[in-house]
Formats: sequence, C-alpha cells, structure tokens
Amino acid sequence: MLAGIGLSCALPFAAVASRASALPPGLPQMPSLGESMQRDNRSGFALSGFDPVAYFLNDAAVPGLPDYELISDGTVWRFASAANRDAFREAPEVYTPRFGGFDASGVAEGRAVDADPRRFAVIGSRLYFFRSDENRQRFLAEATLRVKAQERWSAVTTLIAR
Repeated sequence: MLAGIGLSCALPFAAVASRASALPPGLPQMPSLGESMQRDNRSGFALSGFDPVAYFLNDAAVPGLPDYELISDGTVWRFASAANRDAFREAPEVYTPRFGGFDASGVAEGRAVDADPRRFAVIGSRLYFFRSDENRQRFLAEATLRVKAQERWSAVTTLIAR
C-alpha cells in the first residue's frame, strides 16, 4: 500500500525525478525530512484519502470524496461529507491521528512504520493506526505501549524521511 514508487536503477536521473514528483495537479509537494504526517506515496493524501472524522462517528474507515477536500498544514485531507470537513477544520487536533498516522506499535518500538488506515483504534478520544491486526491487538492489550509510544514519538519524528 505505502511501499513507495518503484523505479528502475537503469532510468536516467531526470526521468526518475520527474516520475517521483508526478502528483496530481494542485496537491502540495510530498513530505520531506522532518514532516510527521504519513501520506500515501501515490496520491499524496493523508490517511490514503480516508475521512479522519468518520473513524469517530462511524467507527469505520470511510473513503473521503474529491468534493470535500481540505489542505491543513500542507497536508491534503479528504472527507465523506461537508459536515465532516467542517468539523475537522474547526478542531484538527481532535481528529488528527496520534503519531502522524504511523503504526503506534512501531512508534513504541522507536520506529516509523507505515500503517494501514483500515486498521485503527479510537482509544479515549484519540485515533491510532496500525500496520497489522496483531500490532493493533497488542497495542490495545498492553497499556505500557501507549506510554512508550508517547515517550519515543519526538525521537521517531527525526527518522521520518519521505
């Protein structure tokens, strides 16, 4: 899913550079070193285009629609409805996932691991994502992992290169 762009080493540098930056028109550039929100490498959308508000309202991963996009802090978000977009606009800190949408179990281990936005948990009033169901179950079962992830997040953000 978030494996990156597969490019052959035989391509000239100019061809590689033009392919790597070929995002749909109107999207901000891909994240660079130090940016902390996970984005889909192909689309450029946060959470691969899933609606961050729907996780709270529907307890489900609901795809956002092109009609309801919002750019917040240089990141493109999609929403399933205008009401969800407006709720996010009013309180992005409530709906933005913890640890930039990276696998919370990976962060607890001190690593930035891409997550699958269909594997999530709302714990208290915070949204977390995971790479696998096993990571999700472990994170839910072991409360100490939440503490470790919180402690290690600032160090992990320095390792993120997109």
